[in-house]
Amino acid sequence: MVARSNQEHKVKKYFVLDTNVLLHNADSINSFSDNVVVLPMSVIEELDKFKSHNDELGRNARQVIRELDSLRTKGNLAKGVDMEGGGVLRIFTEGGGKCVDPGLNMHVADNRILAVAYTLLQQGEKVIFVSKDINARLKADALGIGVMDFEKQKVNFDELFTGQRQVTVAGELIDKFYQEKSLVYPGLDLMPNEFVLLIDEGNEKHTALTRARDGEMLVPLQEQADAVWNIRSRSKEQRMAFELLMDPAIELVTMVGQAGTGKTLLALAAALECTINFKRYDRILVSRPIIPLGKDLGYMPGDKDEKLAHWMQPIFDNLTFLMADGAKKKEHDKDLDKDESAKQKVDHLLHSHVVELEALTYIRGRSIARQFVIVDEAQNLTPHEVKTIVSRAGEGTKMVLTGDPYQIDNPYLDSSSNGLTYAVERLKGQAFHGHITLVKSERSSMAAAAADLL
Repeated sequence: MVARSNQEHKVKKYFVLDTNVLLHNADSINSFSDNVVVLPMSVIEELDKFKSHNDELGRNARQVIRELDSLRTKGNLAKGVDMEGGGVLRIFTEGGGKCVDPGLNMHVADNRILAVAYTLLQQGEKVIFVSKDINARLKADALGIGVMDFEKQKVNFDELFTGQRQVTVAGELIDKFYQEKSLVYPGLDLMPNEFVLLIDEGNEKHTALTRARDGEMLVPLQEQADAVWNIRSRSKEQRMAFELLMDPAIELVTMVGQAGTGKTLLALAAALECTINFKRYDRILVSRPIIPLGKDLGYMPGDKDEKLAHWMQPIFDNLTFLMADGAKKKEHDKDLDKDESAKQKVDHLLHSHVVELEALTYIRGRSIARQFVIVDEAQNLTPHEVKTIVSRAGEGTKMVLTGDPYQIDNPYLDSSSNGLTYAVERLKGQAFHGHITLVKSERSSMAAAAADLL
């Protein structure tokens, strides 16, 4: 009986986790079925450095530490403790000659973690090193250790839901759609709020742009979304985006697209139209992750608004454009002085709190009701951070997440593991959610070429 138990133990995999996996997902230690999860002592020491941080990394570090402390009461962590969801958790001490030297600099924490995986491998265990750090995975592979990224909460970006499709049909069906203002087309397996471009099989210029509703029902797009804040769409994808942004029944909109496709501009135009003219929302709340491109500028003087102004400049640029191009033509809007400059109009919106800029750091714990919330650059957020933000939505709030999965500044995220693409894939079947992928850059011909060629 003992021999059989040992044999069963030998076939288990040993997953050695890097610190960044725990900081990315605090529940990661419970994600490896009935195998053995190994945390080197260097990982515990690195968690200790993050536990006092007031960001998502600090919260994850504290959650992992609390869970480890709970497991400590059930047995000896050095020998291994059974976890409730199955599997065994073990803390491995690298000191005291327990580790086989793989020939790396042991003054580097990552190398000490790799030494644990290498030692277990030399003991005949089936070892897999799990890390979000590509360089660490490369070193592990060079040592003959199996490697993997942490793939829970990852999606297949190449097959990401685009929010639209094209269907070739008989011309009579398109004529029927225009006559009856609806069309039941079975067998498409449509997602709620998915767009369908019907194309005449005999004349490709004879088309109808429709939206899925109530399963197999296709309906026309609403006329009020043709022009928003005096901004007209320049592509069918932008027209689809306006359709989702202007529909109060759709409480969450996700927009994915490369630089220059108009994601932020469209969202702000819809927010101004719905808040100032239609009075559907009390204010507009705009936020974006504070992650620098290139070297960080370091400490910045001033209060919170002054500090945020540096990070929110892309928002100011779009607002200034919209106020110059749109607000001056809206004579019925009593809140805006037509004689003011675009910058003065933007300042008025900020000082009157019609538009508020907020750091994502301060969103946790809030309940946001009757607001049009825009989270820009959401591709730099983890799935858990996106969950935290969306769960803040109160009664009557609309949320818009925008981003370009090809431009990620977070070193531990990629196009398949970031919170934006994860939300798109997980929520695509919900009636309150709508998504569109913007494909054509409309900023300028040079910006379009840069996005495609550089």
